[in-house]
Amino acid sequence: MTGTPATPSQPYASPVRPRRGSRPGGPAGGPLLVLAALPVLAALALPAAFAGGGTRRWFGGRAESQRAGAQAAKDAAAAAFYELDTAQRELRISIETITAVDDSPAARRAIDDFAALGRRIDEVSARYIEAVDATDLDRDDLDAAAAARARTALTRAKDDLDNVRRELERFAEGLGPLLGKAETQLARVAPAVERARQALRGAAGALDGVRSAGLRADDLAARLAALSPELTRLNEGAGRHGVRQTLQRAERVAREAEAVRAEAERLPEKAAEIDRRLVSLRTRAQALTTRAGQVEPVLSELRRRFALACWQDLQHVPEQAAENVRQAERKLAEARAAREEQRWADATALLSTVRALLNATDEAVSAAGERLRRLNEVQKDPQREVERTRFAIRDAQRLAMAGRTTPDPRHAGPLDEAVARLERAVAGLTGRHPDYWRFLTETEAIRHSVADVVSRIREERGAAH
Repeated sequence: MTGTPATPSQPYASPVRPRRGSRPGGPAGGPLLVLAALPVLAALALPAAFAGGGTRRWFGGRAESQRAGAQAAKDAAAAAFYELDTAQRELRISIETITAVDDSPAARRAIDDFAALGRRIDEVSARYIEAVDATDLDRDDLDAAAAARARTALTRAKDDLDNVRRELERFAEGLGPLLGKAETQLARVAPAVERARQALRGAAGALDGVRSAGLRADDLAARLAALSPELTRLNEGAGRHGVRQTLQRAERVAREAEAVRAEAERLPEKAAEIDRRLVSLRTRAQALTTRAGQVEPVLSELRRRFALACWQDLQHVPEQAAENVRQAERKLAEARAAREEQRWADATALLSTVRALLNATDEAVSAAGERLRRLNEVQKDPQREVERTRFAIRDAQRLAMAGRTTPDPRHAGPLDEAVARLERAVAGLTGRHPDYWRFLTETEAIRHSVADVVSRIREERGAAH
Protein backbone atom coordinates (compact mmCIF):
# COMPACT_ATOMS: atom_id res chain seq x y z
CA MET A 1 0.00 0.00 0.00
CA THR A 2 1.64 3.38 -1.13
CA GLY A 3 1.11 6.98 -0.08
CA THR A 4 2.66 10.06 1.51
CA PRO A 5 3.20 9.73 5.32
CA ALA A 6 1.62 12.36 7.51
CA THR A 7 4.08 14.70 9.19
CA PRO A 8 3.69 15.73 12.87
CA SER A 9 2.83 19.26 11.79
CA GLN A 10 -0.16 18.10 9.82
CA PRO A 11 -3.45 18.09 11.72
CA TYR A 12 -5.19 14.77 12.06
CA ALA A 13 -8.23 14.54 9.77
CA SER A 14 -11.50 13.00 11.02
CA PRO A 15 -12.54 9.88 9.19
CA VAL A 16 -15.35 10.21 6.68
CA ARG A 17 -17.39 7.68 4.88
CA PRO A 18 -16.13 7.02 1.29
CA ARG A 19 -18.06 8.62 -1.57
CA ARG A 20 -20.50 6.32 -3.27
CA GLY A 21 -18.82 4.78 -6.43
CA SER A 22 -15.21 5.40 -5.36
CA ARG A 23 -12.86 2.67 -4.32
CA PRO A 24 -10.39 2.61 -1.50
CA GLY A 25 -6.94 3.72 -2.62
CA GLY A 26 -8.19 5.46 -5.77
CA PRO A 27 -6.86 8.62 -7.36
CA ALA A 28 -8.82 10.83 -5.00
CA GLY A 29 -6.38 10.05 -2.21
CA GLY A 30 -8.91 8.42 0.25
CA PRO A 31 -8.38 8.31 3.98
CA LEU A 32 -7.32 4.70 3.91
CA LEU A 33 -4.03 5.78 2.32
CA VAL A 34 -3.44 8.24 5.11
CA LEU A 35 -4.21 5.71 7.79
CA ALA A 36 -1.93 3.15 6.24
CA ALA A 37 0.98 5.52 6.42
CA LEU A 38 0.53 6.45 10.13
CA PRO A 39 3.17 5.30 12.57
CA VAL A 40 2.12 2.43 14.86
CA LEU A 41 2.12 4.67 18.04
CA ALA A 42 -0.28 7.13 16.46
CA ALA A 43 -2.58 4.30 15.47
CA LEU A 44 -2.64 3.05 19.08
CA ALA A 45 -3.65 6.49 20.27
CA LEU A 46 -6.67 6.74 18.00
CA PRO A 47 -9.27 5.15 20.32
CA ALA A 48 -8.59 7.76 23.02
CA ALA A 49 -8.94 10.55 20.54
CA PHE A 50 -12.28 9.25 19.36
CA ALA A 51 -13.51 8.89 22.94
CA GLY A 52 -13.20 12.64 23.53
CA GLY A 53 -10.67 12.50 26.31
CA GLY A 54 -11.93 9.21 27.86
CA THR A 55 -15.49 10.35 28.92
CA ARG A 56 -17.61 8.05 26.77
CA ARG A 57 -17.22 5.85 23.75
CA TRP A 58 -18.89 6.98 20.61
CA PHE A 59 -21.57 4.72 19.16
CA GLY A 60 -23.27 6.98 16.71
CA GLY A 61 -25.79 9.82 16.70
CA ARG A 62 -28.95 7.67 16.98
CA ALA A 63 -27.92 6.09 20.29
CA GLU A 64 -27.10 9.46 21.83
CA SER A 65 -30.41 10.87 20.69
CA GLN A 66 -32.27 7.94 22.28
CA ARG A 67 -30.24 8.35 25.47
CA ALA A 68 -31.13 12.05 25.65
CA GLY A 69 -34.82 11.29 25.09
CA ALA A 70 -34.82 8.65 27.79
CA GLN A 71 -33.12 11.03 30.21
CA ALA A 72 -35.72 13.71 29.50
CA ALA A 73 -38.48 11.17 30.13
CA LYS A 74 -36.79 10.18 33.37
CA ASP A 75 -36.63 13.82 34.51
CA ALA A 76 -40.29 14.38 33.62
CA ALA A 77 -41.33 11.24 35.51
CA ALA A 78 -39.31 12.35 38.54
CA ALA A 79 -41.09 15.72 38.49
CA ALA A 80 -44.49 13.97 38.24
CA PHE A 81 -43.55 11.67 41.13
CA TYR A 82 -42.58 14.67 43.27
CA GLU A 83 -45.82 16.51 42.45
CA LEU A 84 -47.90 13.43 43.30
CA ASP A 85 -46.04 12.93 46.58
CA THR A 86 -46.56 16.57 47.52
CA ALA A 87 -50.28 16.42 46.69
CA GLN A 88 -50.69 13.23 48.71
CA ARG A 89 -48.95 14.69 51.76
CA GLU A 90 -51.08 17.84 51.63
CA LEU A 91 -54.27 15.82 51.26
CA ARG A 92 -53.26 13.57 54.16
CA ILE A 93 -53.23 16.65 56.40
CA SER A 94 -56.78 17.45 55.32
CA ILE A 95 -57.90 13.87 55.97
CA GLU A 96 -56.30 13.91 59.42
CA THR A 97 -58.13 17.17 60.16
CA ILE A 98 -61.46 15.62 59.18
CA THR A 99 -60.70 12.43 61.11
CA ALA A 100 -59.96 14.39 64.28
CA VAL A 101 -63.33 16.17 64.16
CA ASP A 102 -65.89 14.22 62.17
CA ASP A 103 -67.04 10.62 62.55
CA SER A 104 -70.08 10.91 60.29
CA PRO A 105 -70.74 8.37 57.51
CA ALA A 106 -69.56 10.91 54.92
CA ALA A 107 -66.27 11.39 56.78
CA ARG A 108 -65.75 7.63 57.07
CA ARG A 109 -66.37 7.22 53.34
CA ALA A 110 -63.82 9.94 52.61
CA ILE A 111 -61.25 8.15 54.77
CA ASP A 112 -61.89 4.85 52.95
CA ASP A 113 -61.66 6.55 49.55
CA PHE A 114 -58.37 8.17 50.51
CA ALA A 115 -57.01 4.79 51.58
CA ALA A 116 -57.99 3.34 48.21
CA LEU A 117 -56.25 6.23 46.45
CA GLY A 118 -53.20 5.56 48.58
CA ARG A 119 -53.07 1.98 47.33
CA ARG A 120 -53.38 3.24 43.73
CA ILE A 121 -50.54 5.70 44.38
CA ASP A 122 -48.38 2.90 45.77
CA GLU A 123 -48.96 0.87 42.61
CA VAL A 124 -47.98 3.61 40.14
CA SER A 125 -45.04 4.66 42.34
CA ALA A 126 -43.76 1.10 42.34
CA ARG A 127 -43.96 0.97 38.52
CA TYR A 128 -42.15 4.31 38.32
CA ILE A 129 -39.31 3.07 40.53
CA GLU A 130 -39.16 -0.17 38.54
CA ALA A 131 -38.85 1.82 35.30
CA VAL A 132 -36.06 3.96 36.74
CA ASP A 133 -34.13 0.95 38.03
CA ALA A 134 -34.60 -1.10 34.86
CA THR A 135 -32.07 0.87 32.75
CA ASP A 136 -28.88 2.70 33.67
CA LEU A 137 -28.94 5.65 31.29
CA ASP A 138 -25.34 6.57 32.19
CA ARG A 139 -23.96 3.24 31.05
CA ASP A 140 -21.26 3.63 28.38
CA ASP A 141 -22.45 0.75 26.27
CA LEU A 142 -26.13 1.74 26.27
CA ASP A 143 -27.52 1.00 22.85
CA ALA A 144 -30.33 2.79 21.06
CA ALA A 145 -32.88 0.01 21.54
CA ALA A 146 -32.37 -0.09 25.32
CA ALA A 147 -32.61 3.69 25.52
CA ALA A 148 -35.84 3.62 23.51
CA ARG A 149 -37.36 0.99 25.79
CA ALA A 150 -36.37 3.02 28.84
CA ARG A 151 -37.93 6.14 27.34
CA THR A 152 -41.20 4.32 26.66
CA ALA A 153 -41.38 2.84 30.18
CA LEU A 154 -40.58 6.16 31.86
CA THR A 155 -43.10 8.05 29.74
CA ARG A 156 -45.79 5.51 30.67
CA ALA A 157 -44.84 5.80 34.34
CA LYS A 158 -45.02 9.60 34.11
CA ASP A 159 -48.48 9.43 32.53
CA ASP A 160 -49.69 7.06 35.26
CA LEU A 161 -48.36 9.39 37.95
CA ASP A 162 -50.09 12.38 36.36
CA ASN A 163 -53.39 10.51 36.05
CA VAL A 164 -53.38 9.51 39.71
CA ARG A 165 -52.45 13.04 40.73
CA ARG A 166 -55.45 14.37 38.84
CA GLU A 167 -57.65 11.81 40.61
CA LEU A 168 -56.20 13.03 43.89
CA GLU A 169 -56.95 16.65 43.01
CA ARG A 170 -60.56 15.83 42.09
CA PHE A 171 -60.93 13.96 45.36
CA ALA A 172 -59.52 16.93 47.26
CA GLU A 173 -62.05 19.26 45.62
CA GLY A 174 -64.88 17.02 46.82
CA LEU A 175 -63.62 17.24 50.41
CA GLY A 176 -64.41 20.96 50.58
CA PRO A 177 -67.58 20.81 52.74
CA LEU A 178 -66.16 18.22 55.14
CA LEU A 179 -62.88 20.07 55.47
CA GLY A 180 -64.62 23.41 56.00
CA LYS A 181 -66.72 21.95 58.80
CA ALA A 182 -63.67 20.37 60.39
CA GLU A 183 -61.65 23.58 60.22
CA THR A 184 -64.53 25.48 61.80
CA GLN A 185 -64.51 22.99 64.67
CA LEU A 186 -60.76 23.29 65.01
CA ALA A 187 -61.05 27.06 65.15
CA ARG A 188 -63.25 26.67 68.25
CA VAL A 189 -60.69 24.65 70.16
CA ALA A 190 -58.24 27.37 71.18
CA PRO A 191 -60.91 29.85 72.45
CA ALA A 192 -62.72 27.06 74.32
CA VAL A 193 -59.53 25.92 76.03
CA GLU A 194 -58.66 29.51 76.93
CA ARG A 195 -62.13 30.03 78.46
CA ALA A 196 -61.61 26.92 80.56
CA ARG A 197 -58.25 28.20 81.79
CA GLN A 198 -59.71 31.61 82.65
CA ALA A 199 -62.60 29.96 84.52
CA LEU A 200 -60.13 27.91 86.55
CA ARG A 201 -58.10 31.01 87.37
CA GLY A 202 -61.28 32.84 88.39
CA ALA A 203 -62.33 29.98 90.67
CA ALA A 204 -58.90 29.85 92.29
CA GLY A 205 -58.97 33.60 92.87
CA ALA A 206 -62.43 33.45 94.44
CA LEU A 207 -61.29 30.68 96.81
CA ASP A 208 -58.30 32.74 97.85
CA GLY A 209 -60.64 35.64 98.58
CA VAL A 210 -62.97 33.73 100.91
CA ARG A 211 -60.04 32.12 102.69
CA SER A 212 -58.53 35.52 103.35
CA ALA A 213 -61.87 36.45 104.96
CA GLY A 214 -61.46 33.59 107.44
CA LEU A 215 -63.89 31.21 105.74
CA ARG A 216 -62.99 27.68 104.76
CA ALA A 217 -64.17 26.20 101.51
CA ASP A 218 -62.79 22.69 101.66
CA ASP A 219 -65.51 21.15 99.50
CA LEU A 220 -65.06 23.83 96.84
CA ALA A 221 -61.30 23.39 96.95
CA ALA A 222 -61.73 19.63 96.46
CA ARG A 223 -63.99 20.20 93.47
CA LEU A 224 -61.47 22.58 91.96
CA ALA A 225 -58.60 20.13 92.55
CA ALA A 226 -60.58 17.43 90.76
CA LEU A 227 -60.43 19.56 87.61
CA SER A 228 -56.63 19.58 87.53
CA PRO A 229 -56.31 16.34 85.49
CA GLU A 230 -58.80 17.75 83.01
CA LEU A 231 -56.63 20.84 82.57
CA THR A 232 -53.64 18.58 81.92
CA ARG A 233 -55.57 16.83 79.14
CA LEU A 234 -56.57 20.17 77.66
CA ASN A 235 -52.94 21.24 77.60
CA GLU A 236 -52.00 18.02 75.80
CA GLY A 237 -54.08 19.24 72.90
CA ALA A 238 -56.75 18.09 70.49
CA GLY A 239 -54.21 16.17 68.44
CA ARG A 240 -53.94 13.62 71.22
CA HIS A 241 -57.48 13.55 72.57
CA GLY A 242 -59.56 14.55 69.55
CA VAL A 243 -61.27 17.81 68.70
CA ARG A 244 -64.78 16.87 69.81
CA GLN A 245 -63.57 15.42 73.10
CA THR A 246 -61.38 18.46 73.71
CA LEU A 247 -64.27 20.86 73.07
CA GLN A 248 -66.56 18.91 75.39
CA ARG A 249 -63.87 18.74 78.07
CA ALA A 250 -63.16 22.47 77.80
CA GLU A 251 -66.86 23.33 78.11
CA ARG A 252 -67.30 21.02 81.11
CA VAL A 253 -64.22 22.40 82.87
CA ALA A 254 -65.35 25.98 82.25
CA ARG A 255 -68.86 25.22 83.51
CA GLU A 256 -67.72 23.45 86.68
CA ALA A 257 -65.02 26.01 87.43
CA GLU A 258 -67.55 28.81 86.99
CA ALA A 259 -69.88 27.04 89.42
CA VAL A 260 -67.07 26.81 91.99
CA ARG A 261 -66.27 30.50 91.51
CA ALA A 262 -69.92 31.53 91.91
CA GLU A 263 -70.37 29.46 95.06
CA ALA A 264 -67.14 30.80 96.52
CA GLU A 265 -68.25 34.37 95.88
CA ARG A 266 -71.62 33.65 97.53
CA LEU A 267 -70.03 31.98 100.53
CA PRO A 268 -69.82 35.10 102.77
CA GLU A 269 -73.47 35.83 102.02
CA LYS A 270 -74.38 32.21 102.69
CA ALA A 271 -72.63 32.32 106.06
CA ALA A 272 -74.52 35.48 106.99
CA GLU A 273 -77.81 33.94 105.83
CA ILE A 274 -77.21 30.83 107.95
CA ASP A 275 -76.53 33.05 110.95
CA ARG A 276 -79.82 34.90 110.38
CA ARG A 277 -81.78 31.66 109.98
CA LEU A 278 -80.30 30.27 113.20
CA VAL A 279 -81.56 33.28 115.14
CA SER A 280 -84.95 33.37 113.36
CA LEU A 281 -85.71 29.68 113.81
CA ARG A 282 -84.64 29.77 117.42
CA THR A 283 -87.08 32.63 118.06
CA ARG A 284 -89.85 30.79 116.21
CA ALA A 285 -89.26 27.60 118.23
CA GLN A 286 -89.62 29.57 121.45
CA ALA A 287 -92.87 31.16 120.23
CA LEU A 288 -94.29 27.77 119.24
CA THR A 289 -93.46 26.42 122.67
CA THR A 290 -95.70 29.13 124.12
CA ARG A 291 -98.49 28.52 121.56
CA ALA A 292 -98.39 24.75 122.06
CA GLY A 293 -99.17 25.36 125.72
CA GLN A 294 -102.42 27.05 124.65
CA VAL A 295 -103.73 23.98 122.78
CA GLU A 296 -104.84 22.13 125.88
CA PRO A 297 -107.44 24.77 126.91
CA VAL A 298 -108.83 24.70 123.36
CA LEU A 299 -109.13 20.93 123.44
CA SER A 300 -110.80 21.13 126.83
CA GLU A 301 -113.52 23.41 125.43
CA LEU A 302 -113.96 21.14 122.36
CA ARG A 303 -114.43 18.11 124.61
CA ARG A 304 -116.94 19.93 126.74
CA ARG A 305 -119.15 21.34 123.97
CA PHE A 306 -118.87 19.03 120.97
CA ALA A 307 -119.10 15.36 120.06
CA LEU A 308 -116.05 13.09 120.18
CA ALA A 309 -115.75 13.02 116.38
CA CYS A 310 -115.25 16.80 116.35
CA TRP A 311 -112.00 16.78 118.26
CA GLN A 312 -110.70 13.20 118.51
CA ASP A 313 -108.07 13.71 115.78
CA LEU A 314 -106.65 16.71 117.71
CA GLN A 315 -106.11 15.19 121.13
CA HIS A 316 -102.45 14.33 120.46
CA VAL A 317 -101.55 17.84 119.24
CA PRO A 318 -100.08 19.11 122.56
CA GLU A 319 -97.73 16.14 122.95
CA GLN A 320 -96.77 16.12 119.25
CA ALA A 321 -96.15 19.85 119.25
CA ALA A 322 -93.89 19.62 122.31
CA GLU A 323 -91.94 16.75 120.72
CA ASN A 324 -91.55 18.62 117.43
CA VAL A 325 -90.21 21.66 119.23
CA ARG A 326 -87.71 19.54 121.18
CA GLN A 327 -86.50 17.90 117.93
CA ALA A 328 -86.24 21.32 116.30
CA GLU A 329 -84.10 22.60 119.15
CA ARG A 330 -81.76 19.58 118.86
CA LYS A 331 -81.40 20.12 115.13
CA LEU A 332 -80.76 23.80 115.73
CA ALA A 333 -77.88 22.89 118.03
CA GLU A 334 -76.46 20.58 115.36
CA ALA A 335 -76.85 23.28 112.74
CA ARG A 336 -75.03 25.77 114.96
CA ALA A 337 -72.16 23.30 115.39
CA ALA A 338 -72.00 22.72 111.62
CA ARG A 339 -71.88 26.49 111.12
CA GLU A 340 -68.99 26.81 113.55
CA GLU A 341 -67.13 24.06 111.68
CA GLN A 342 -68.04 25.74 108.39
CA ARG A 343 -69.81 22.66 107.08
CA TRP A 344 -72.11 24.81 105.05
CA ALA A 345 -74.06 22.08 103.29
CA ASP A 346 -74.74 20.26 106.58
CA ALA A 347 -75.82 23.45 108.28
CA THR A 348 -78.22 24.30 105.44
CA ALA A 349 -79.75 20.81 105.47
CA LEU A 350 -80.24 20.85 109.24
CA LEU A 351 -81.92 24.25 109.11
CA SER A 352 -84.31 22.94 106.45
CA THR A 353 -85.23 20.08 108.79
CA VAL A 354 -85.84 22.53 111.64
CA ARG A 355 -88.08 24.62 109.44
CA ALA A 356 -90.14 21.58 108.38
CA LEU A 357 -90.61 20.53 112.03
CA LEU A 358 -91.73 24.00 113.07
CA ASN A 359 -94.08 24.30 110.08
CA ALA A 360 -95.76 21.03 111.01
CA THR A 361 -96.07 22.18 114.63
CA ASP A 362 -97.49 25.54 113.60
CA GLU A 363 -100.13 23.86 111.41
CA ALA A 364 -101.16 21.46 114.19
CA VAL A 365 -101.41 24.16 116.83
CA SER A 366 -103.31 26.46 114.46
CA ALA A 367 -105.64 23.60 113.47
CA ALA A 368 -106.94 23.29 117.03
CA GLY A 369 -107.90 26.95 117.28
CA GLU A 370 -109.31 26.96 113.72
CA ARG A 371 -111.41 23.88 114.51
CA LEU A 372 -112.98 25.56 117.53
CA ARG A 373 -113.71 28.72 115.52
CA ARG A 374 -115.47 26.86 112.67
CA LEU A 375 -117.47 24.67 115.02
CA ASN A 376 -118.64 27.72 116.94
CA GLU A 377 -119.82 29.32 113.68
CA VAL A 378 -121.73 26.30 112.38
CA GLN A 379 -123.26 25.60 115.78
CA LYS A 380 -124.53 29.14 115.89
CA ASP A 381 -125.89 29.20 112.31
CA PRO A 382 -125.84 25.91 110.36
CA GLN A 383 -128.08 27.42 107.66
CA ARG A 384 -125.29 29.70 106.50
CA GLU A 385 -123.16 26.68 105.49
CA VAL A 386 -126.19 25.07 103.84
CA GLU A 387 -126.97 28.14 101.73
CA ARG A 388 -123.38 28.50 100.70
CA THR A 389 -123.39 24.94 99.36
CA ARG A 390 -126.79 25.28 97.69
CA PHE A 391 -125.63 28.43 95.88
CA ALA A 392 -122.65 26.53 94.43
CA ILE A 393 -124.98 23.74 93.24
CA ARG A 394 -127.51 26.12 91.63
CA ASP A 395 -124.76 28.06 89.89
CA ALA A 396 -123.42 24.84 88.40
CA GLN A 397 -126.91 23.77 87.30
CA ARG A 398 -127.45 27.07 85.45
CA LEU A 399 -124.14 26.62 83.65
CA ALA A 400 -125.03 23.04 82.70
CA MET A 401 -128.36 24.20 81.16
CA ALA A 402 -126.94 27.22 79.32
CA GLY A 403 -127.80 26.84 75.62
CA ARG A 404 -129.50 23.48 76.20
CA THR A 405 -133.08 22.25 76.67
CA THR A 406 -131.97 19.17 78.60
CA PRO A 407 -128.83 18.74 80.69
CA ASP A 408 -126.00 16.47 79.68
CA PRO A 409 -126.27 13.29 81.79
CA ARG A 410 -122.55 13.45 82.48
CA HIS A 411 -123.12 16.75 84.27
CA ALA A 412 -126.64 16.27 85.63
CA GLY A 413 -125.78 13.06 87.47
CA PRO A 414 -123.05 14.49 89.72
CA LEU A 415 -125.07 17.62 90.40
CA ASP A 416 -128.16 15.62 91.40
CA GLU A 417 -125.96 13.53 93.69
CA ALA A 418 -124.61 16.76 95.26
CA VAL A 419 -128.18 17.83 96.10
CA ALA A 420 -128.90 14.47 97.72
CA ARG A 421 -125.67 14.58 99.72
CA LEU A 422 -126.51 18.04 101.05
CA GLU A 423 -129.92 16.88 102.17
CA ARG A 424 -128.39 13.94 104.00
CA ALA A 425 -125.81 16.22 105.68
CA VAL A 426 -128.56 18.56 106.93
CA ALA A 427 -130.59 15.62 108.21
CA GLY A 428 -127.56 14.48 110.21
CA LEU A 429 -127.64 17.61 112.40
CA THR A 430 -129.80 16.01 115.06
CA GLY A 431 -129.43 15.10 118.69
CA ARG A 432 -127.95 16.93 121.66
CA HIS A 433 -124.42 17.00 120.27
CA PRO A 434 -124.60 16.82 116.43
CA ASP A 435 -121.44 15.95 114.57
CA TYR A 436 -120.84 19.44 113.26
CA TRP A 437 -117.36 18.56 112.06
CA ARG A 438 -118.68 15.81 109.81
CA PHE A 439 -121.29 18.27 108.51
CA LEU A 440 -118.59 20.81 107.70
CA THR A 441 -116.31 18.32 105.97
CA GLU A 442 -119.26 16.91 103.94
CA THR A 443 -120.44 20.32 102.70
CA GLU A 444 -116.89 21.20 101.78
CA ALA A 445 -116.55 17.92 99.84
CA ILE A 446 -119.85 18.65 98.03
CA ARG A 447 -118.59 22.05 96.92
CA HIS A 448 -115.38 20.47 95.59
CA SER A 449 -117.33 17.90 93.53
CA VAL A 450 -119.53 20.68 92.11
CA ALA A 451 -116.48 22.74 91.21
CA ASP A 452 -115.10 19.72 89.30
CA VAL A 453 -118.29 19.55 87.22
CA VAL A 454 -118.06 23.26 86.40
CA SER A 455 -114.45 22.84 85.28
CA ARG A 456 -115.36 19.94 82.96
CA ILE A 457 -118.21 21.92 81.38
CA ARG A 458 -115.99 24.89 80.67
CA GLU A 459 -113.19 22.73 79.25
CA GLU A 460 -115.60 20.91 76.90
CA ARG A 461 -117.14 24.14 75.65
CA GLY A 462 -113.78 25.76 75.24
CA ALA A 463 -112.56 22.81 73.13
CA ALA A 464 -115.74 22.96 70.99
CA HIS A 465 -115.05 26.58 70.07
